[in-house]
Amino acid sequence: MGMALKIRTILLERHMSIKELSEKLGYHGANLYNKLNRDNFSERELRDIADALNCDFDGIFTYRDTGKKV
Repeated sequence: MGMALKIRTILLERHMSIKELSEKLGYHGANLYNKLNRDNFSERELRDIADALNCDFDGIFTYRDTGKKV
């Protein structure tokens, strides 16, 4: 599942529109719509989105052979 789909799912569960999220983030115009369509977010943007949605975002790598998280 891509990040855009996860964000849209949370928006539905929070009864929030993309426009409302965009306003909370201070985005102008169709910037958030475009990012969602391209599924193109930086880690910083994902953290900001999570904060606006009252969620935590943990971007981690996990070694497949040892289970170690980085």
